[in-house]
Amino acid sequence: MIVNRRSLMLGAGGAAALAAQPFFAGLARAAQIRSVGLQLYTVRELFTADPVATLEKVAQIGYREVEYGGGGYDTMDHALLRKTMDRLGLKAPSIHVGYDALLDKFDASVAMAKTLGAETIVLPYMVDKHRNAAAWDAAMVNINRVGEQLKAAGLGFAYHNHDFEFTVKPDGVSLFDRLVKACNPALVKIELDLYWAIYAGQDPQALIRSLAGRIYAYHVKDMRTDRRMTSVGTGTIDFASIFKLNGLAGARHFYVENDQSPAPYLPDITRSFETLSTLRF
Repeated sequence: MIVNRRSLMLGAGGAAALAAQPFFAGLARAAQIRSVGLQLYTVRELFTADPVATLEKVAQIGYREVEYGGGGYDTMDHALLRKTMDRLGLKAPSIHVGYDALLDKFDASVAMAKTLGAETIVLPYMVDKHRNAAAWDAAMVNINRVGEQLKAAGLGFAYHNHDFEFTVKPDGVSLFDRLVKACNPALVKIELDLYWAIYAGQDPQALIRSLAGRIYAYHVKDMRTDRRMTSVGTGTIDFASIFKLNGLAGARHFYVENDQSPAPYLPDITRSFETLSTLRF
């Protein structure tokens, strides 16, 4: 019988010996989210009233990333917001900017993103007038152009979905499929709102596989049995099984968001933060 290092390791205590090897130890450890973020639209009522105090409370909970959206942030003192974030150890990897603002106030939008320290601008929503074949296809031309302009300015670009992109299907082809086909993946990434995709009847794992390498970030909110939004950990979505695909998806950020967060808001985002901070996948 030939005794080598491998056979010795697989003998008594072999499992422990294997686990001690860096490669196997890495396989044994479950992945986790390194930095849980918050889409500030979730606490927009608080943020509008007192943005500095709101950022302080968000940081106290433990969040280290925020994404600006709504709450009137676009007309605020962005230098003050950045100074506050720096003091609190917060970063804003991305901000939401509307379609019209990207077309009509491009330079101001870029300046705002850079002042806030963002590296990516996300298009958050398309109103009803764009939700037909002709208008959508025209918008896709503009979106590609904006992606090119943002790249030239040193910024990334992503599109954030709701449910209508999947459910509105001019000529039998969904708006989402039209977007994915029309937009250059090198210029336009996807900020995948998992709740809205599931709400629209999508299989999140199949969707992620179809978008391999194209997902910039996730918006994370849970779904009750009655399909209403709720804080992460109090609903039915199996986020661990979804996030196991992140090696394929390539998402860089995980933003808690609850469009319908109940007052006083902080308990809701605290529950979501605690759930995602302890999640292993």
